[in-house]
Amino acid sequence: MSTKLIKSALISVYYKDGLEPIIRELHQHGVTLYSTGGTQDFIEKLGLPVTAVETLTGYPSILDGRVKTLHPKVFGGILARREENHLAQLAEYAIPEIDLVIVDLYPFEETLANTADEALIIEKIDIGGISLIRAAAKNYRDVAIVASREEYPIFLEMLQAGQGGTTLENRRELARKAFLTSSHYDTAIFNYFNREAQEQVFQHSLLVRDELRYGENPHQNAVFHGNFEQMFEKLAGKAISFNNLVDIDAAVGLMNEFLNDGPTFAVLKHTNCCGVATRPTVLEAWQTALSSDSLSAFGGVLITNSTVDLATAQAIDEIFYEVLIAPAFTPEAQELLSKKKNRILLQIKHFNLADRNFRSLLNGVIEQDSDKKIETQEELELVSKKAPTEAEIEDLLFANKCVKHLKSNAIALAKNRQLIGMGCGQTSRVDSMRHAIEKAQRFGFDISGAVMASDAFFPFPDTVQLAHEAGVTAVIQPGGSIRDQDSVDYCDAHGVAMVKTGIRHFKH
Repeated sequence: MSTKLIKSALISVYYKDGLEPIIRELHQHGVTLYSTGGTQDFIEKLGLPVTAVETLTGYPSILDGRVKTLHPKVFGGILARREENHLAQLAEYAIPEIDLVIVDLYPFEETLANTADEALIIEKIDIGGISLIRAAAKNYRDVAIVASREEYPIFLEMLQAGQGGTTLENRRELARKAFLTSSHYDTAIFNYFNREAQEQVFQHSLLVRDELRYGENPHQNAVFHGNFEQMFEKLAGKAISFNNLVDIDAAVGLMNEFLNDGPTFAVLKHTNCCGVATRPTVLEAWQTALSSDSLSAFGGVLITNSTVDLATAQAIDEIFYEVLIAPAFTPEAQELLSKKKNRILLQIKHFNLADRNFRSLLNGVIEQDSDKKIETQEELELVSKKAPTEAEIEDLLFANKCVKHLKSNAIALAKNRQLIGMGCGQTSRVDSMRHAIEKAQRFGFDISGAVMASDAFFPFPDTVQLAHEAGVTAVIQPGGSIRDQDSVDYCDAHGVAMVKTGIRHFKH
């Protein structure tokens, strides 16, 4: 592929580190340099010739530097196609061709991270730079664009390989990278202005990404587009995988339900909670949650709403887990838990959940409100003749929080603020009920006096009958079936309490 020599270049950058070798290489090939402000000073201090942009335009930098390069003599030289008609117009208006643009953007994100002063933030919205990037990238057939200091090493290699020139393939790749840079920049600005808007829009930069070890399976490549460090500090452990992220997301969503409920521990496996307990101390919460299903806890994701102390860390350290998440660890606990390098230790900075969630499918993405609804005692509707006791109400609300985080059809059995059995992901609610009972019995739990939560209504009374025959004394469910009364009638005939929430927490 033929190489197009660079004869002139416009260089105007915020970051100068890494720029000197490029400038010297350009000078070596006789390239005419145009520049502005600090970059012009930088080039002059290297002892190399440079022409001020204001000499080219006939206008000085004005409006406190807001307008420097926005001029036809700059943009004409960049946007002109190297064809007879456009070249004739350049000659008529004494506009030089510009074959290379090296420009970066004001540090908007860095400013945003370091100040809340809106005036300072707004001043870091680049106008001239973004315009130069778009113009040069649009005209990539004739113009090379370097839009970020991240591209300096790549461009220097191109320049040296091309002996002062670039190929069309080079320029197209640089244009691709330039539009990625501009897209990232505009996304950051949009998200700043959209932070308090009622209309929530998912806008994310492809530059903010973490390469994952692999996807859902080893033969699948995967990346995470997000800012993991905003929510977590990784204290120890191996690289986080695709499946780790999915489970971490599920764990945070579950524990968000229990932030005001006292020390609570949860164990999740493949996004489903298999052990949850609230107790007076974090150690008791862990021991009780583990006893819910000690088999499934192996290789699971653990999360708590409380500080992990040394005693709790010693108890946790006895089993193998993938991820442990807590808002804090005592120094002794952190030291102990950090010794096993294959176990990921995360300190969560906040439990704030996004207001909207997204899922890719077919050839698009679906978007919905996040399910942040947490039912309270005052919202429960008593539909049976028998009312639940205060202890049962406490367990019903507990079970309702658990069932919300199980794949449907979902059933949760709870007793004394502990998840003692669960069934999920079955093709019928009856099957989930049988599975929940079997699990509770297999781990030695007495179901007598337990409560049951269902994530959706009962189309028939068979599920309630199974629960009652196993010992369940109170039921919570959303209601909504045309045959709701059948289940209520069964409860009334057998002395079981039932409350409705009116809210379905179906997780497909």
